[in-house]
Amino acid sequence: GRSPGPDAAMRLAALLAALRPVLPLVLGLSLGCSLSLLRASWSQSGAEEPCLAAAGRSGALAGGAHPEAADGRPGPAHEDFRPRIVPYYRDPNKPYKKVLRTRYIQTELGFHERLFVAVLTSKATLNTLAVAVNKTVAHHFPRLLYFTGLRSAKVPHGMVLVAHGDERPIWLMYETVHYIHQHFGSDYDWFYIMQDDTYAQAEQVKALVTHLSINQDVYLGRAEEFIGGDEQARYCHGGFGYLMSRSLLLKLHPHLDSCRNEILSVRPDEWLGRCIIDFLGITCVSQLQGQHYHTYELAKNTEPEKEEEEEFQAALAVHPVSDMTLMYRLHKHFSRIQLNRAYQEIQDLQMQIRNLTSLTPAGEAGLTWPVGINAPFIPKSRFEVISWDYFTEQHLFSCPDGSPKCKLSGASKADVSEIIESALEQLNSRYQPLLRFSKRQLLNGYRRFDPTRGMEYTLDLLLEAVTQKGHSHVLAKRVSLVRPLSKVEIIPMPYVTEATRVQLVLPLTVQDLDFVANFLDMFAMNTLDTHDNALLTLLFIYHPYDAQRVSQVDVFAGVKAMVGELEKRYAEVKIPWISVKTEVPSQVKLMDIVSKKHPVDTLFFLASVWTEINMEFLNRCRMNTISNWQVFFPVHFQEFNPALVYRGEQAASSSTDFLRDGHFDRHSFAEACFYNSDYMTARTKLAADILDRDEVLESMEVFDVFLHYSGLHLFRAVEPGLVQKYSLRSCNPRLSEELYHRCVLSNLEGLASRSHLAMALFEQEQANST
Repeated sequence: GRSPGPDAAMRLAALLAALRPVLPLVLGLSLGCSLSLLRASWSQSGAEEPCLAAAGRSGALAGGAHPEAADGRPGPAHEDFRPRIVPYYRDPNKPYKKVLRTRYIQTELGFHERLFVAVLTSKATLNTLAVAVNKTVAHHFPRLLYFTGLRSAKVPHGMVLVAHGDERPIWLMYETVHYIHQHFGSDYDWFYIMQDDTYAQAEQVKALVTHLSINQDVYLGRAEEFIGGDEQARYCHGGFGYLMSRSLLLKLHPHLDSCRNEILSVRPDEWLGRCIIDFLGITCVSQLQGQHYHTYELAKNTEPEKEEEEEFQAALAVHPVSDMTLMYRLHKHFSRIQLNRAYQEIQDLQMQIRNLTSLTPAGEAGLTWPVGINAPFIPKSRFEVISWDYFTEQHLFSCPDGSPKCKLSGASKADVSEIIESALEQLNSRYQPLLRFSKRQLLNGYRRFDPTRGMEYTLDLLLEAVTQKGHSHVLAKRVSLVRPLSKVEIIPMPYVTEATRVQLVLPLTVQDLDFVANFLDMFAMNTLDTHDNALLTLLFIYHPYDAQRVSQVDVFAGVKAMVGELEKRYAEVKIPWISVKTEVPSQVKLMDIVSKKHPVDTLFFLASVWTEINMEFLNRCRMNTISNWQVFFPVHFQEFNPALVYRGEQAASSSTDFLRDGHFDRHSFAEACFYNSDYMTARTKLAADILDRDEVLESMEVFDVFLHYSGLHLFRAVEPGLVQKYSLRSCNPRLSEELYHRCVLSNLEGLASRSHLAMALFEQEQANST
């Protein structure tokens, strides 16, 4: 053959030089693909037979648990715990539909609530034992319902009752299980059924279900033998309660009708147990996965306070409870047992912490008091120092209204009394019987709230110490106490959506005309252009003099022209206005007018002309305002006077620097979010209180109406989404002294920060001295 010419050799050399940097990448990809194909072929050739063999050897236990395979591989019950990839497939013949995403991750992932409790009651015990159960354990369970065979029974206060209309025990049990499956079968993992003559330790029952796997068919309780039945079969005694898993309930439901027609029994718990055994092959067990269902049977005339048996101390359920008094005594006794266990556990943990602290780099010096509580907050600057509040037994010297001294009352007085009593109790427990202390006087008291640990107290007590021989001596002693922060709980709130329409209400006076254009521009840009579900209503407040001349000169003619331009630009938008004539623009009187012109389910946002509307805040207005539950009063961010902050220099950046350029104006209550129905309810109570004395309304704002005449939550929080440019507000002297004082304070504190004011004074003094 003929050798390649010099041109071909040069082209080949140039190609190799160009490919040389990427050769390692190409070789690595090729090698990785080859190894993955080899591994896949090995896995497919050798994985089928052992899996089939393991599946053939596995079988179901009587209690519903599936064992692992003999060779150590997980059995069929563990299939749900294996990760697997679900391929995405869309039928090309069907039209594409947008996936609707749920609001919460918990809903999208299909999480269930933990425990549902059903209590079986009767006509004779509904108002006695059932009420006792409700008062002792109902607040510990997330969901508890009472089931009875009565028809149109009168429900005691605070209880949710389901009446089936048939008092036959078997029928009541059938209807109860059917109702639970129909209404709660897809929402809960565990179902606990008990009678109203049973005392159940709620916390112990909740702890039990947290240690059980939800992937098994569980029928757990006090196992009892059937009379004249199979020795291996057991049913759960209804008097001591029993636990059923969701999977068991789903499998049982199709057979309930057959059980009702085929199984004859006198006791409902035996009927249910026989139904589960005959159709599912699952028997009742008293222990599962290392967890024991401990019970205790009460004898007649039992004294719960004298029961010291270990079986009684460990019981989850006690039966039978004959009357309400015995139920309350049992609850008190078991609460004391749990409290002693908690104290003992705290002591053990504190001892372990002391023993381990000596092994840490800091040594024993790193042990903080109290042991196990977070260390005190260490400020990094003088601005982070937490101040102490001084108090005595009669007065507080750090008052909410800013006054130097106020009377100690309400929760603060109860708090001081409790900590003094606790201090004496701790002193006596430490020094008795050698000394016994009694309080003469509280000399000094100091307290501060540390967000990292809780409320701290320092007390100077004047005490009288009495010895065993009766000698007494007066001495002063300083003690320190900490009320630690308890367990943080999530408070359930009603569900609200972001699709609610917001009705903006903007009151306008003649002094506000210079700022209306900017307000309307921001409203159009952030709501109309984005098609946000928000409407605007303008409230023109005419002075009587201007109202008389409105036919010749309308002071709001310019604003009405701007509104007309907006309505032309956005054809589907209408911005109505309401004209009001008054010398004293009371916020409550203005809202009375607006409230009557809107439906009761309207969500109002009472705005000010300096407010810059944006979608971020409107969504928070929707989420933080809940009908018949909560109203929202945001604290807007007020920018400082640029003449004092920058002193003629241009701002460094357009973004707002919270620590330099402004502050949150806590004196202003101009913005508010609330539902019209809530306002009307509170306003009705106010009208009944003032009895047509309209002059009282001039001294009130909408905030005061909700604060004093509604039982709703008033949510007052800083709102960084509401930023207002600096402007000198005009304070109306015709309003009440308190409202006028708030307005003046807002103007004064909105000038500048202390450092900026100090620099302005320094420059002024320098100019005067020269």
